[in-house]
Amino acid sequence: MMALGQLLHLLLDLYLYVIIASVVASWLIAFEVINIRNPQAANLMRLLNKITEPVFKPLRKYIPPIGGMDLTPLVVILGIYILQSIVFKIFMNPYGI
Repeated sequence: MMALGQLLHLLLDLYLYVIIASVVASWLIAFEVINIRNPQAANLMRLLNKITEPVFKPLRKYIPPIGGMDLTPLVVILGIYILQSIVFKIFMNPYGI
């Protein structure tokens, strides 16, 4: 059971890093540090969007942008932290303390 909990925790950590990379890459594109016409940059953004959009898209219906900023990644990151604490309590803390 503990190995499953560690695996779930690791997967949630990896997804958290992908979200952070997606946000940073979008900022770098917005401030024209990275040119999206560059094939490597375009491929990176496509990959990050393929990984994050299945989670972000349904939430964007309920979370409007505030001041032009998309708060969906922040909500997903908070959700990941909540899921990690649930995984820890269920799988890694056998006595529920």
